[in-house]
Amino acid sequence: MKILIIGSNGFIGSYLVGYFSKRCEVWEMDIVLDYNNPRFISFEDMEKHKFDFCVNCSGAANVSFSLQNPYNDFNLNTFNVFKFLENIRMHNPDCKFINISSAAVYGNPIELPIKENAPLVPVSPYGYHKLQAEQICEEFNRFFGIKTVSLRVFSAYGDGLRKQLFWDLYQKFTKESAIELWGTGEESRDFIHINDIAQIVELTMQHSSFNAQVVNVANGEQVKISEAVDTFHKLLGTNKSYSFNNKSTVGYPINWEADISLIKSWGYKKNVYLEHGLEQYIKWAKQNV
Repeated sequence: MKILIIGSNGFIGSYLVGYFSKRCEVWEMDIVLDYNNPRFISFEDMEKHKFDFCVNCSGAANVSFSLQNPYNDFNLNTFNVFKFLENIRMHNPDCKFINISSAAVYGNPIELPIKENAPLVPVSPYGYHKLQAEQICEEFNRFFGIKTVSLRVFSAYGDGLRKQLFWDLYQKFTKESAIELWGTGEESRDFIHINDIAQIVELTMQHSSFNAQVVNVANGEQVKISEAVDTFHKLLGTNKSYSFNNKSTVGYPINWEADISLIKSWGYKKNVYLEHGLEQYIKWAKQNV
C-alpha cells in the first residue's frame, strides 16, 4: 500500500508519517520541501505517482488566524483541497482521498452528543472553510467518482502540538505569575489524543464507504475546561493559582461532545486516556520547550 501524507510537517501529518511508515510505503508533501528526504514530493510531482490513499492534513487550524486573514485561511483550508482533488481526478482517479476536517463545521450544536447529520452552522471563517472543503469532497465524489471521506476531528492534543489549550497552559504556568484563563471554565471539549486519531485514520481506510462520508473523530466524552485545567495543573506540579476571566472568545463553540457510534462500529477503542496523555505531553514540553 502506498500513501501520500499532505501537510506532513504539521502536528497530525507528522504523526501519521511515523505511524504508517511502520505499516506501508509513505510519501510526504508540505509547503516547505525536504530535499534530504527521497520520499518527499512537491505538488507538481504528485501526478507522477499512483497512490492508494491520499491523507490531507494540510491547512491552518487556527480560528484567530481565520478571523484576521480569511483569504489566506480559505486558500489553505478550501482551495488547496480542490487543487489536490483535481490532480487526483486528472492523474490518479483510483486514489482514495481522506480529508482531515474539523468539528468546527458544527458550530454551537443544538443538542449533545453531536451526530454526523447534525445541522452545520459554523461560528468562524475557519469552520466555514472546513465545511466548504467537505462540500468539495462531495462534489468530486458525486460528479467524478473520486472516493472521498472527511474526518471531523474534535479537540486533538498530544506531543508536538504547539498551540491551543494545553500549550497555552504550559506557557502560562511556566512563565507567568498571575495566570488568567479565557472563559468561565464551564465550556467543554471532546478531547482525543493524536495516537487515537491515527487509529481512526487506519480504521477509515479499512471500513469507510468513501462516498463523501463524514466521520466524527473523538471519544464521545464531554470534559469541562475547568476539569482539564485542574488535571493539567496537578500533573505539572505547580502551586501557581489561576482564574477564569469570564470573557467569551469570538469564533469558538461553547460545548462539544461527539456521537462516535460510527467509529465504534468499525472497532475503535480509546488507547490514551486524558490524564495519561497530558502526563506524556508535559514530559514532552519539558524536554522540547
